[in-house]
Amino acid sequence: MESETAVAEASRLVEAAQKAGITLRVMGACAFRIHCPKSRKLYENLSRPITDIDLVSYSEYNVKMKPFFDTQRYVSDARMIALFGRERHQYLHPDGTVKVDVFFDRLSMNHIVDFKGRLELDSPTITLADLLMEKLQIVQLTEKDIKDTIVLLREHAVGASEIETVNSSYIAETLADNWGFWYTATTNLQKVQEYVNASSMLSQEDKTVVSKRLDELKAEIETQPKSTKWKMRSRIGPKKKWYNEVETVVR
Repeated sequence: MESETAVAEASRLVEAAQKAGITLRVMGACAFRIHCPKSRKLYENLSRPITDIDLVSYSEYNVKMKPFFDTQRYVSDARMIALFGRERHQYLHPDGTVKVDVFFDRLSMNHIVDFKGRLELDSPTITLADLLMEKLQIVQLTEKDIKDTIVLLREHAVGASEIETVNSSYIAETLADNWGFWYTATTNLQKVQEYVNASSMLSQEDKTVVSKRLDELKAEIETQPKSTKWKMRSRIGPKKKWYNEVETVVR
């Protein structure tokens, strides 16, 4: 399935779910495309393809999810749902070209991104802050994750709002209570900055805008008062593993 077709399909699924009384939002690469319509050329320059569709819902809709995807003629992964169904479902597009992952309540990978009470803040995607947190929680950040982060910050300002803005206050407050997540996130922001500095695919204007917003985000995170739990864990530092191992799901 072509990237633009996958993006359109992700939005269609959210709309169909809404009509069925199910709260569903787009996350992952498709959400970045939906939220960054002005950056289509930049995505092409960065050669960032889409390989699957990621969605998130609330656990109260878990039992309704398979019947919903049945109506959309998707094929469910029965084994995966049996093993991990409380947290995650997988479905295959009718033509077999794209896989759909549906998460419930949170993204539990190297760190936890909690969506409880936040899915209503934006549509058809999760919020910009949650999209960024989705990337910042990855310990082994890949080039495609860096590219998504760059595009997001190129098109959107950093501030204290959820409306077409990366809510740096929410991000800073979340990280101020979790040293491990803070350490991974701040390390990743530095990796993004290094990539921006070295990239030949970004214009000077792109680099200037993204760097400024990275600085604003890092400043907000740095100045946010840290919790007692954060301070106690910071004394140990990275000598002790600060993240969760991610279990690979094999179809």
